[in-house]
Amino acid sequence: MGVAIAVGAGYWIAQLQNAAAPVPLISESQAQANTTAAAEGERKILYYRNPMGLPDTSPEPKKDSMGMSYIPVYADDKPDDSGAVAVSPARIQNLGVKTARVEMRAVDAAVRASGRIEIDERAQVVVAPRFEGWIERLHVNAIGDPVKKGQPLFTAYSPELQSTGEELRIAERLASQSAPHDPVASESARRLAEATRTRLRNLQVAGQTGSRQVFHAPASGVVLDKMAIEGGRFMPGETLFRIADLSKVWIIADVYEQDLARVLVGQRAQVTLEAFPGRAFEARVGYLYPTLDAATRSTRVRLELDNTEGLLRPGMFAQVALAVGDATPKVVVPTSAIIDDGERRAVLLALGEGRFQPQPVKLGQRGRDMVEVLEGVKEGDRVVVSANFLIDSESQLKAAFSNMVEPDPGSHDHASPARYEAAGTLDSVDTEAGSVTMTHGEIAALSWPAMTMDFRIADVALVKDVAPGTQVRFVFEAGEPGEYVVTGIEPIVTSAPAPAAGGRGGN
Repeated sequence: MGVAIAVGAGYWIAQLQNAAAPVPLISESQAQANTTAAAEGERKILYYRNPMGLPDTSPEPKKDSMGMSYIPVYADDKPDDSGAVAVSPARIQNLGVKTARVEMRAVDAAVRASGRIEIDERAQVVVAPRFEGWIERLHVNAIGDPVKKGQPLFTAYSPELQSTGEELRIAERLASQSAPHDPVASESARRLAEATRTRLRNLQVAGQTGSRQVFHAPASGVVLDKMAIEGGRFMPGETLFRIADLSKVWIIADVYEQDLARVLVGQRAQVTLEAFPGRAFEARVGYLYPTLDAATRSTRVRLELDNTEGLLRPGMFAQVALAVGDATPKVVVPTSAIIDDGERRAVLLALGEGRFQPQPVKLGQRGRDMVEVLEGVKEGDRVVVSANFLIDSESQLKAAFSNMVEPDPGSHDHASPARYEAAGTLDSVDTEAGSVTMTHGEIAALSWPAMTMDFRIADVALVKDVAPGTQVRFVFEAGEPGEYVVTGIEPIVTSAPAPAAGGRGGN
């Protein structure tokens, strides 16, 4: 009884404040029926139903406990199975509805991936002496310095090399001096000298037998790492320099599993970087890695490209476009025109005069901005490319989708519930009760006046990012008798005036 009194109070206060009402969506058959009624006169009324959806009818006009008039049910009322809805011009302008023409054009079906520039692993070298020593002088002393093959890097002192050099000189002198009078001793000294030279070659200092050795760059490139410090001691195998040739670099890109069949070794690609807007670099697919990342469902692809200008730096992010597909014109629509609810794909055909109809489509290749349509539309048709959410998912068009399939006889009890759209203000949210309080305008489809009332919310996540006091458009459907459930809600981003607050009602 308290709920009924609250709803009644909301009705009367809303009438006093003359709240503005949004223009509701009406089905095409309903619009035609209203026009026919006006032309032919009075329609036959079967009975009157409760305005709040309660299981209560009356053979004659009456009001409920809140003062709301019962709604007439006419003999010629039929369910709308045309799938089309009519939207007033004012509503179309408010929603920002835009359409586009179905065209014949080639689909930009390039495989697109994100990647990062890496060093060519085959063009890296390290300088790691194979003996113990001390660095007496650095000839290259900064990371980033360019070096040429054979250029001195540092001079080192090593007691080990000094003793090895002395050993070589002694062996060579003995071999020379004992050759005339003691051939056996001379041969032994010669073999010792050769073994010493082999050891120096293995230490990579062949030709240098003194205590001080000069190390040279083994390849041209850029110094990426430098652990060498003048005066510092180093141990055998310790890396003192890392040098890489950056005249060619790699791009490691992640290609999704569904695109792998369209990527081939040797394929050409266009690479763009944020550092150089408006410029594209040519690359070539060098290798497809043999494993797939189970978390991202993608495979790494290696692309190779020249970097003779030195503009490409390891670590940069890159966008890669691999050219695939053909240039044959196809029937295409903008990607934003496709409505995909997980079970069917469709577009909204603009029929003219504010009428829209959902049309199932079969899709082909997907491009960057366009998608091929194999069945469902033809060149010259017009499709909706914006406000799809408000016209389709959050409007009576959802009910139109369900009417695409002819219902079986006797299946009325299992038909999809009717859905309604309204505009208003979100007053409050009760997450524990799973309900919201809304101040809405008049809802002509239900013969409701502007008022404030409670709705159940299908999922509280719908209002997670909507603050109380926000003007919204919302979609709701009838639940249990006398109960209405909000199934979709979206903030109004236009500057349209908010409906005036009405009295508090209940459901």
